[in-house]
Amino acid sequence: MPFGEIISILLEGALVTLKIVALALPLAAVMAFGFGMLRLYAPKPIKYLAIIYIEFFRGTSALIQLYWIYFVLPFFGFSFDAMTAGVVALGLNIGAYGTEVVRGAMASVPKGQYEAAVALNFSSTQRLWRILMPQALVNMIPPFGNLAIELLKATSLVSLITIADLTYRAKALADMTLQVTEIFAVVLVLYFLFAQVLAIGFRVLEKKLSRGLGRGGLGQ
Repeated sequence: MPFGEIISILLEGALVTLKIVALALPLAAVMAFGFGMLRLYAPKPIKYLAIIYIEFFRGTSALIQLYWIYFVLPFFGFSFDAMTAGVVALGLNIGAYGTEVVRGAMASVPKGQYEAAVALNFSSTQRLWRILMPQALVNMIPPFGNLAIELLKATSLVSLITIADLTYRAKALADMTLQVTEIFAVVLVLYFLFAQVLAIGFRVLEKKLSRGLGRGGLGQ
C-alpha cells in the first residue's frame, strides 16, 4: 500500500483518538476536582463514598473497567455505545488518580496563608475560594498535564472494543499490508507529537495562571 494512503488512514484514526481525549479529559478533571474536594471537606459518610470511588478506580485495571462498562453493565440495564463507554471508562479512571493531585495541591499551600486569612476574619468559604484555591490551582497544573498524557496513551485500550482509533487502524493496516515497521513508526511519532502538544499546552496554562493569580497569596 502506498505510504501516503497509510498516513491518510492513520490520521483518520488519530482524529478519533483526539476526540476521545477531548471528551474524557474534561470528565476526568470534573471527577478529580469534585471527589478530591469531597474527600477533603465533605462530611464522613460522603467522604467515604469518595474514597470508595477513588480506591476502586485506582486499584483495578483500566482495561477491566472498560470491559465492565461496555460488556457487563448492559446485563444490568445500562447500555453504552463504544465511544461513550471508552470516554466514561478513561474519564473515571484518570479522574480517580487526579483526586490525589487535588489533595496534594491543597496541602501544598503554605499554612501561613490560611492563618493570615483567619486573622483577617475571612469566612471558611472565602478562605477556600479566595486564598487557598487560587494558589492550589497553579500547583495542580503540572501533575494534571502528566495525567492528560497518561490519558492520551490509555486511549489505545479503546481499540479493544472496536473503536477505530489510531491503534485500531494501525493494527488493521499492519495485518492487511504487513508493513509493520512503517505503520508503527508513524503511530509512535503521532503519539509522541500529541503528548508534546499536551505538555506544552499545560505549561502555557501554568504560566498564565501563575501571572494571573500569583503564587504569593496573602502577606506578599
